[in-house]
Amino acid sequence: MGDESDIIDQVDLSIQSRQLYTFLEKNLNKREFEIIKLRYGLYGCTPLTQREVAQKLNISRSYVSRIEKRILGVLKDLYEKNPYSY
Repeated sequence: MGDESDIIDQVDLSIQSRQLYTFLEKNLNKREFEIIKLRYGLYGCTPLTQREVAQKLNISRSYVSRIEKRILGVLKDLYEKNPYSY
């Protein structure tokens, strides 16, 4: 029974991951998406610090921080208003 439960959990996580990626792609512009992808290691990327993201994108660390904070707030609001719209 445990193996079956583990498989169901893995499938559920996979579905949720795909839904999250779709949600991000629909609701972020290219730069915002790149920052979130790099910061959180999405699509197989290694998660980077804000400083590393800033260097990679040739912007300041504080700008990465501001964008990241704004993006997370917007995504939270969008998701809470309509969690199944993605």
